[in-house]
Amino acid sequence: MIKVAIAGCGTMGEVHAANLSRMPGVVIAGVYGRNPDALAGFASRYRTKAYDDFERMIEDTDADLVCVLLRTEEHKEYVIRAARCGKHVFCEKPIALRTEDARQMIDVCESHSVQLFIGHVLRFFPNYVDVKKHLDKGTIGDVGVIHTKRVGPHPGRAKAWYSNPAASGGVIMDLMIHDIDFLRWTIGEISSVYAVNVRRHDQDYALATMRFRNGTIANLEAHWGFPGPFQYAYEFAGNRGMIRMNSGDIQPFVMRIGTPDITADPAVAVPVNPAAHDAYYEEMAHFIACIKENRTPLISPHEAAESVAIARKAIQSALTGEPVYL
Repeated sequence: MIKVAIAGCGTMGEVHAANLSRMPGVVIAGVYGRNPDALAGFASRYRTKAYDDFERMIEDTDADLVCVLLRTEEHKEYVIRAARCGKHVFCEKPIALRTEDARQMIDVCESHSVQLFIGHVLRFFPNYVDVKKHLDKGTIGDVGVIHTKRVGPHPGRAKAWYSNPAASGGVIMDLMIHDIDFLRWTIGEISSVYAVNVRRHDQDYALATMRFRNGTIANLEAHWGFPGPFQYAYEFAGNRGMIRMNSGDIQPFVMRIGTPDITADPAVAVPVNPAAHDAYYEEMAHFIACIKENRTPLISPHEAAESVAIARKAIQSALTGEPVYL
């Protein structure tokens, strides 16, 4: 039986607790929070004990795993506190707001021989896993240009801290980082970044152009304050075909394979229903299996730290109006 202690009873706390509560061989041993009403309701829903003292929760529960699901600005403090108690740690993305903080978190976890897993959940979404498989196989040839898009309502309307870049990192650090991590995983290392970022009222919009060391160019778009439901999309164009996905389309996933001498439409459509697969469940199950079997997780905290470094470079570029070279 794996005992899990949860720090944070907000949105992501609910997401992960709901999955943990139906996971075989797992028990939610306790939850820590600072809002008494939210804490009591959370503990009641998941039939666990509520704590307003983090160390007391760790001591009482003797948890195997601590899930740090607090505000981004608090990740460093609570990951380090859990690691120093000898606990494996699941932490939501981004790992931290600053690269140096991320590296300190990693150092503490390594020095206490505990695993640190960062929740870059796109690596568990089937429509993202599938595109990586096709790229690895060379299905569309050499990729030249990529477009990604991730837009939705501004979370600051529900939780004010998102509107404070010092607490959340803004749309680049909190939202665009999903696609930064995914593209580094699929394409490789980035050599330069140029970005623009506009913040007005309840709008936070960013557009970044990134060049990879292999010559691929990617345009990443992220928007908090989009007047519609949350949507995400990607398009990969290679010299032998194209892969495109838009979550807002009825037929969200399309792959076209062809050469210039083909005149007929060679489209092969593969419909994917994102709701049919819970990637948040899969990422947590994966990490728990790694703890049980002493395996290396799919996502290295060093990779998560590098994604933060890229996001910081994008923010720097947006502030200065100049490209940043890595």
